[in-house]
Amino acid sequence: MVLMVGSGLSNQVGASVAALAFPVIGPVGVVAVRQWVAAGVLWAVGRPRLRSFSAAQWRPVLGLALVFAAMNLSLYTAIDRIGLGLAVTLEFLGPLTVALAGSRRRTDALCAVAAAAAVAVLARPSPSTDYLGIGLALLAAVCWGCYILLNRTVGRRLPGLEGSAAAAAVSGALYIPIGALVLWQHPPTPAALACALAAGVLSSAVPFLADLLALRRVPAHFFGVFMSVNPVFAAVVGLVVLDQHLDSAAWAAILVIVGANTVALTAASPTTKIRRAT
Repeated sequence: MVLMVGSGLSNQVGASVAALAFPVIGPVGVVAVRQWVAAGVLWAVGRPRLRSFSAAQWRPVLGLALVFAAMNLSLYTAIDRIGLGLAVTLEFLGPLTVALAGSRRRTDALCAVAAAAAVAVLARPSPSTDYLGIGLALLAAVCWGCYILLNRTVGRRLPGLEGSAAAAAVSGALYIPIGALVLWQHPPTPAALACALAAGVLSSAVPFLADLLALRRVPAHFFGVFMSVNPVFAAVVGLVVLDQHLDSAAWAAILVIVGANTVALTAASPTTKIRRAT
């Protein structure tokens, strides 16, 4: 339990620390640094033998690399626009959709209706509504759903963590020219660079290693259900670290989505996981 709580809090604290660097190097610069840190950590742990990969193995790995790149960029840009709590909550619609896909149970239908109503509350029209930020958070949700599906394929075709490590390395390589350009145009201050590096460690390295240890002690299905509380962690961390206040309706919508995730994952197949490698 301690490992799972630590993983969730580390992930959200890392995202909040990343937001502190946005004014200097922007979400793209922070994501580039985070991807490089994630690539280094996963490469050291997974040690992929790239030369032995077949074409059938490379295809899902490359798809996973693109998902990694798009998921973190869309999420961090959404955090910059609509705040940590709302962005992470909307992102969790990805694993919820995967859990509900193809189900014909009445309970799952009610979960889908409840989640849709909660999203409508979070995105309720007003003069200050940031529809682009909401759209980017929903794109992150789509990417997370794709990650779950692609990760299953990669896991079947490659042993251990080789597939995830290779995908993280490719994603990190994709960000080399982008990150170099952004950091050249917006030179990072020591504080901003430290925040970006801390985000990479707190949101990639620490959760990844904590998740590995936790999954050795608890069933993967229970792990997935517990991680559904991450939107609450994100909202609390956003309030404490970034002073991002949510109204009562937004808090209620977050709790509804967390509840829908929990119910859906409790009844879903144990193979449905929501853990992310980066």
